[in-house]
Amino acid sequence: MPETPADPPAPSGVDTTVAHSARVWNYWLGGRDNYPVDRALGDHVIETYPQIVEGARADREFLRRAVTHLAAEEGVRQFLDIGTGLPTHDNTHEVARRAAPDARVVYVDNDPMVVAHARALLVGGGHGATEFVDADLRDVQGVLGAAAELLDFDRPVAVTVLGTMGHIPSYEEARSLVRAYTGALAPGSFLALCDLVMPDGEAEREALRRWNEGAALPYRAHTTEEMAGYFDGLELLEPGVVSATRWRPLPTEVGSVRDVEQYCGVARKP
Repeated sequence: MPETPADPPAPSGVDTTVAHSARVWNYWLGGRDNYPVDRALGDHVIETYPQIVEGARADREFLRRAVTHLAAEEGVRQFLDIGTGLPTHDNTHEVARRAAPDARVVYVDNDPMVVAHARALLVGGGHGATEFVDADLRDVQGVLGAAAELLDFDRPVAVTVLGTMGHIPSYEEARSLVRAYTGALAPGSFLALCDLVMPDGEAEREALRRWNEGAALPYRAHTTEEMAGYFDGLELLEPGVVSATRWRPLPTEVGSVRDVEQYCGVARKP
């Protein structure tokens, strides 16, 4: 990875002595909002599994393609982005507004660094509206109550949850949380979810071990069956639950697509 220029000043409440997933992810995506400890862990994982950077970028490309489809083809004008992470290129509101200038977006995260940057970079502007909710995603009613100040939950809302549910210690809890969010949505709403599947090779497993030894928040990989389970009771859009690179790639990309461990899907609430 290229060297990062001068480190940004740490916002109040941010611990720069322990690597954090949002900042390591930011580093893998080429961002500047990270610190030596994050880059050290990022490089440590890359040593074992260099394809992790490709997976991080595939996750971001899935967000771009999914939000574009939902805004342009499905007519969605409201988005709830849970587990936002640090702002980077093509954030949800930027993608949505290219297709629908009146789109409204609420971001949710509770990491102090994300909070500081998101409020400065993501909120306001444009013909639609964008807000940020500082909350733990496990506080479903709190999140929904705050988001309802901007979003109308009597109308369709697209919930996006990318690279986040693996931080929930148990799959049962993670699936229950997803069901709580989708249960609160109006018919015609959507869920777009992407997360890590269980690595097959020794290098991938070693990379995950290194991550969990060095990061503040450990990560839990999924099976493909668990990923599909998040969409139970919903109507999956084609091509179903697939590697993030294979969710509706551009025609020019089809022949060069390689699978990554990030799996994803988009589904409609009937």
